[in-house]
Amino acid sequence: MGRNIETLDQHLLKVREGSRRFENAFQSVSRMILEKGFDKVQVNGNVTYDFHIFREGKKHLIGMYDEITSLVSFVDDGAKGGPARELAFVLVGEPGNGKTFFVDALCTKYIEFISKTENQRLTFRFKGLKELGDQYGNIEVIESQTYEDPMVLAMNLAGHNIDANKEWLIEKGFNETQIENFFLDYRPLGACSDYILNDIRQHNDGNLDMMLRHIEIVPIPLSPTRGVLVGKYAPKDKITAKSSDLLGEEDLKRMLKIADANNPYLYNVKKGALARVAGGGIHFSDEIFKNKRDLVLVYLSVIQNRTIELDGYKWPMDTLIIATSNNAEYGDFQSLETEAPVIDRTLIVNMAHNTNHELQNQLTRYALGSRKRSTFGNEPLHIDPNLIRALSKGVTLTRLPSSDNLSRVDMMQLAAGQQAGEKSMKALREFIDTLSLNSDVRLRFGQSGLGHRDLERVILYGMKSSATHESRCFSAEIGFDGLKRIIIDSVQDNNERNKFLTDIKVAKELYRKEVLESIFDAYMNQPDAIKKEVKNYINMIVGIGQDNVKSDKMWQYKDPVTGEDNHLKIDESFINSVEERMGHKSKEEKEAFRSTMRKLYGQKLLTDRNYDFMDQMSLVKAVTEVRLRSDIHGAGSLIGALSNRTNEENEQLYNRMIDTMVNKLGYCPSCAEKTIEYYLRPEDD
Repeated sequence: MGRNIETLDQHLLKVREGSRRFENAFQSVSRMILEKGFDKVQVNGNVTYDFHIFREGKKHLIGMYDEITSLVSFVDDGAKGGPARELAFVLVGEPGNGKTFFVDALCTKYIEFISKTENQRLTFRFKGLKELGDQYGNIEVIESQTYEDPMVLAMNLAGHNIDANKEWLIEKGFNETQIENFFLDYRPLGACSDYILNDIRQHNDGNLDMMLRHIEIVPIPLSPTRGVLVGKYAPKDKITAKSSDLLGEEDLKRMLKIADANNPYLYNVKKGALARVAGGGIHFSDEIFKNKRDLVLVYLSVIQNRTIELDGYKWPMDTLIIATSNNAEYGDFQSLETEAPVIDRTLIVNMAHNTNHELQNQLTRYALGSRKRSTFGNEPLHIDPNLIRALSKGVTLTRLPSSDNLSRVDMMQLAAGQQAGEKSMKALREFIDTLSLNSDVRLRFGQSGLGHRDLERVILYGMKSSATHESRCFSAEIGFDGLKRIIIDSVQDNNERNKFLTDIKVAKELYRKEVLESIFDAYMNQPDAIKKEVKNYINMIVGIGQDNVKSDKMWQYKDPVTGEDNHLKIDESFINSVEERMGHKSKEEKEAFRSTMRKLYGQKLLTDRNYDFMDQMSLVKAVTEVRLRSDIHGAGSLIGALSNRTNEENEQLYNRMIDTMVNKLGYCPSCAEKTIEYYLRPEDD
């Protein structure tokens, strides 16, 4: 017998000893996920869970916390025999928000999981069929068409007499508890397996041990490209759609070989997508509601009954069914009252765009690709260090709805779990909850905006730009041009287009703040100069009321991160200047802001000692502007010096800053020059 071929007895022994499992698709997927563990996280003010398996690998899932948690809850419910076993899991959302990426990632993980020996999926085949007579022609071996588990065969070996099958398993060494657990997941054999087994039973006069001579246990051939165990079914239009694409059909070649017209093996169900995943697999129906009505009704029967049915013959399925749909197609389908039964058999999960700009940085890196870029002339192409953040904030802002109580920037920061001055996460949570009451899903939080495919088009725009190739650098400004171009070309609704263009303007204002920080760092010849100044401001307002501040305003304190003793001179003029830059004029306003920052400082000491306050955009901008004015004797003089390089001193300053930007801040000569030019412009176009 071949190395990968076993007898049923050998298989049963391994199951009895625990080196093999009998579990359904829901149990396998649930175990795959939960064995890797999870963490509790807060997203938009709510506690949810981060499952480790989806964060593994080079191109893992980013964000999607609620959607992943919904999936895990769904498969866990199905694994425990809950109603999910008779439902399909359907992700509904706007194009380009990661629905297909999500399901593909799950399928890839499942392939990796079941390719391990301890998780391997097995099935059976019947051999020696010529011994039964000529009813099978010259067919010697027939494999289970739906890749049924060997334990399903074992629970049906004695026919439909459940007690007789249990007695036989007891003879094979299983205890009553094991057997009862097996029969919790009992299902009959598929039509052709049952028919062939009955022929074998009659040939052997019902002797179960003699019947085993005709049974081999083999691994299911794991092949995603053939749709085995993991299969994706794309939507078909009205012309090409056929139910046989899902269910299979009668096979002409088999009709010529098999004499008995009642033999269900005349039907080749493996021609259909469902049979190939029926042995503990995942069926992925992409854009399910784009299919014509007849196919959707086929899905209704399959989802509810977990059965392939052809002309009265039935093949039970052990399959996790996952589907996706765009909002538009789902809305159209939902409006047809006659289709309510289909929707009743699905768990709809509304999937939003990513609204966390920090996580979006990683998604933007995905869109840029991992390979090094080059020009048409094969020269290395540099990526502006501000490009990823600029594009990420740009697309994220388009996904955030307008609010009367939260500014665009405050909402963006809160959605990323950052502090937004005095604005609280509670305000964002209440806003999201209010939007969730809209019957139109597209009006809910994160349901509109530029998607990942739009972002990819922005990158293609930048990569074809002559400015990119001539400068050998993909700059942030070219990225903004691409965002505008995509919005103007592809967004049809006038109100939506105007909102998106306004969002890009806000993103460009944030980019200007980052440019200002780079200029200060370059002038100070330190990569994190502005970060140190922000930290100094925070330490000053913490120390200003301390008892151990000396008369010369020197304050000695212990650094909470390093534990070292530090000395800091409290500069009240600097503190006041920063706060006035932020618009806090009165003593009460200043003290209120300081209290907020001190409270945040205390909170972060407990949760994140490395927190640097750089997400406090207004504070960072104010500190930068004040330091530029005081350290460089007026920002105007720096602008003048960089603009007018006719004298040697100004030229040396310019060259030194370019050198710092190139060698310490990640710029190339081209984008360093462009960044300084952008700083010198009084305002954006």
